[in-house]
Amino acid sequence: MATHRDVTKSYSDSQHIEKLERLVACMKEGKAFEIQVDNERIRVPARAEFSIEHERGDGMEELEFQFRWTIED
Repeated sequence: MATHRDVTKSYSDSQHIEKLERLVACMKEGKAFEIQVDNERIRVPARAEFSIEHERGDGMEELEFQFRWTIED
């Protein structure tokens, strides 16, 4: 069973672009997307739900591109 994890990882602009280009290619092809975040490989299934979240408050704004899916045995 997976343990709770909440990690934020920053990358250079070129690393962001490479990851986003791979993500878009997988989404266009209907394939799972794999990415390594803080030494853990994550597999985002093609069936994952995609949403965009925007938050504003205390002089800050945040925009998140988010994928959510159920962990299957």
